[in-house]
Amino acid sequence: MMQDIADLAGQRLMVGFDGTGLTPDLTFLITRLRVGGLILFARNVQTPSQVRTLIADCQACAARAGLPPLIVAVDQEGGPVARLRQPRFPEFPAAPEIRDPAEAEALARRMGRLLRDLGFTMNMAPVVDVAADTRSVMAGRSFGGDPRHVGRMGAAVVAGLQAEGILAVAKHFPGIGRTTLDSHQVQPVMEASAASMADFDLPPFATAFAAGAAGVMLSHIRYPGLDPDWPASLSVAVARDLLRHRMGFDGLVLTDDLDMGAVKPAIAIDTAVARILAADIDFALICHRSGDIEAAHAHLAAALSGDSRLLADAEAHAARIGRFKQLYA
Repeated sequence: MMQDIADLAGQRLMVGFDGTGLTPDLTFLITRLRVGGLILFARNVQTPSQVRTLIADCQACAARAGLPPLIVAVDQEGGPVARLRQPRFPEFPAAPEIRDPAEAEALARRMGRLLRDLGFTMNMAPVVDVAADTRSVMAGRSFGGDPRHVGRMGAAVVAGLQAEGILAVAKHFPGIGRTTLDSHQVQPVMEASAASMADFDLPPFATAFAAGAAGVMLSHIRYPGLDPDWPASLSVAVARDLLRHRMGFDGLVLTDDLDMGAVKPAIAIDTAVARILAADIDFALICHRSGDIEAAHAHLAAALSGDSRLLADAEAHAARIGRFKQLYA
């Protein structure tokens, strides 16, 4: 178990970066900020051999620094959300085009083999939001409007990805399928009671968790029926009380991208970090290279230095993250 506060702080960060190779700045993120994970986007991708070399170089850089393997993630749902695209990479259908769990699992296995061959260890999939109707912001990315069907399909994707050694991340907890606004731009509010969400939005997540999903991504939506003040990604009531305690999820919990308009600039990075620590969240996800990454690391380290309880919690988070790294590295 790591005891160094800089390590404990860094392992709670999953970050994006610029460039297609191991640059001095990327080396800094890995060796000085000691980040626990990286996430690649289209800006980091050229060819299969380039991606393979980039990830291998990053892992070697972490190893030389005496750090655990990095979790290396990508958003590769299929359909409109895919960072690896033709003609260099095979493409996969969007969720609404997939017919049944057997097809979903087979496609997920193919995708998992591709990602594993390139060096990835995590995919930000499956989407298990229930799209209530065609107006849903998730209409083109969801398995549909029946919670039971969405749960079965999501569980099949989890099984397929993880059978090939890729950590599956169910998203966007506790469900954004009944919203119509895009949290990349604004902070949507979903006016639904806790009971209504328990019946409609939460069952697919419970099914994905029962299938062994390694991770879950929190949405940036605000749910007044659960927490009147904070989006789910920064909510003690949602992330700790509902997800961890009542639903019993003991896997990796990630925020959605803290650069999104639902959070930034209204919520400062120091406030976001304090909420993440309070809410029992493993990873702060910051997808664009900016000073927010250094600031988040500094705020995490300062908080851990000044609070023995938070330090003990951070050691538990490091142990959880390390367990999944050992399983999937």
